Formats: sequence, structure tokens, C-alpha cells
Amino acid sequence: MRAAVPALPSTASSTVSPSMPLPLMVAVFCLLWSSAFAAAKVAIADSPPLLMLTARFLLAGLLMLGAAAVSGAPLKLARRDVLLFALLGVANQAIYLGLGYVGMRTISAGLAALIISANPVLTAVLATLWLGERITRRKLAGLVLGIGGVALVVQNRLSLGADHWAGVGFSLAALVSLVGGTILFKRFAPQGGLWVGNGVQSLAAGVALAPLALATERVADVVPTWRLLAAFAYLVLLVSVFAYLLWFRILAMSGATAASSYHFLMPPLGMLFGWLLLGEHVAALDLIGIVPVALGIYLVTRPAPAVSPDER
Repeated sequence: MRAAVPALPSTASSTVSPSMPLPLMVAVFCLLWSSAFAAAKVAIADSPPLLMLTARFLLAGLLMLGAAAVSGAPLKLARRDVLLFALLGVANQAIYLGLGYVGMRTISAGLAALIISANPVLTAVLATLWLGERITRRKLAGLVLGIGGVALVVQNRLSLGADHWAGVGFSLAALVSLVGGTILFKRFAPQGGLWVGNGVQSLAAGVALAPLALATERVADVVPTWRLLAAFAYLVLLVSVFAYLLWFRILAMSGATAASSYHFLMPPLGMLFGWLLLGEHVAALDLIGIVPVALGIYLVTRPAPAVSPDER
């Protein structure tokens, strides 16, 4: 039995062009999502991570709610949906990115992207437990391959001293939070236009993160540079706004596991952007480790073959 897919209201359907095919939507999302790790690494070089995230969330939330108001979309949500979108914002943004950014202080952007790219693997397990999505032998083999590939790369990086175990731990915790938000969305299906829903999420994330950011980091440590401004603009407009709108559009159109299809693009893309933008070293074993991760995610997310009436 597959999980029920929430119906999108007309305002949500028109947010991301309905003419865009699902595979293209996911490919664009993966490109933006994987490049965000390198952009974040650039940003936190000139700004404390939690302060930067708080500003990013608040600005993205205001932009999305403002766009919804200008387009004439209804801004009113039921109390239940406001609460669910707020919880999604805390899980998918405040906790996920807060932990991820802190982790990236001691690990490379490429490794962070590789760890987070395993989210279809964990999603498949939790969707089986809580959404009634079926686990097959093919998916089970994919889970083993995905976990093994990530473990291989992580172990190699730690043994070489290129990355720190604490950063890996923060990234793994961020992964759990992201997957938890995915399951929450599919399980309770909050209703509302994607502009409004994502705006509430971003604002809730910013409000939730602000006290911790102000208590643990200093505004005086922000170094205003063109590099920081460019990275911040990219993260707000193309990631917090556009990529998250794409993600929830994809998630609403698919099962929780199938929504993660094409995520096998994430590991090589994440390491490519880390190499291009940051000059991060990519070892041969990193490239070898990507292969079982990509294959595992493909097996987990590949649609099951149709069964003919004679085979039932």
C-alpha cells in the first residue's frame, strides 16, 4: 500500500510550472541542492553559521509570503496547517541546516553532500514503518549498498585526517532531521499553497533559530564581503525559495520514497561543486564510494515493474 498523496490546491499547482516534467524538476532540484553545500561553505567563511541561517530563513519567509500576497493567493491557513508547516520549518530547515552548517566547519562540502544524499535510503526505511510503503528485496539491496558506500567514504576521510568525526556526526543528525520532515509532510499532508506554506516554514525556522544564534554567536564576527553577499543571495533565492518549492511540489506528486528519485546525482555533483568552487581534494576512494551510493539510491527509488494479470 502506498502512502496517500495530498491534493495540491490550485495556488500550489501554479507555483512551479505544471508543464515541467517530474524528472526535470528533480534534476533541477538536485543541481541546486548539491551546489548549496559549496555555497554554504563560502558563506560561513565570513559569517557565523547560525546567524547567517537565521537571516536567510527570515528573508526567504518574507519574500515568499510577500510573493503570495502580490499574486493574490489566499494567505489564511487552518490552525492545524500553520502548526504543521511550522514544525516542518523547524525540522527541514532550522534543525537540518543548523546541524549541517555547524558540521561543515570541520568537514568538506563534498562529504556533507554525500552524507545528506543518502536521505532516500533512510526515507525508504521510515516510509515502510510509518507510511505503509512496501520494502522489496531490490530496495533492501539498495539500502545496504547506500549505507556501505557512505561508510567507505567517511572511514577513508577520517583515517586521512581530511575531515573530523564531529562534523560527520552533525551531518548524520541533520540527515535524520531532514528525513523526519519528509515523513511528517507525507503523513499529515498540510494543506495550503506552496508559497504560503514554505513562507511559514522559513519564518518559523528563523524565529526558532534566532535565540540560539544570538546567544552563541556575535554579530560583530560577520565580515561583510562580496563573497558573503553573493553566497547569501544564492542560498536565499535559489535554494530557500526555489529549491524548497520544487522539493515540496515533487513530494506532493510522488510517494515519499519515489520523491527521492534521481538523488543519485547528488554525491558526484556535491563533490564536483566542492572541487570547482572550493578547491576541495577528491580522492580516488571517494569516487569509488560514490558508485555503491548512487547504485543503492537508484535501486531504492526505481519504480517497481508492472505486474501482469497472469502473474498476480
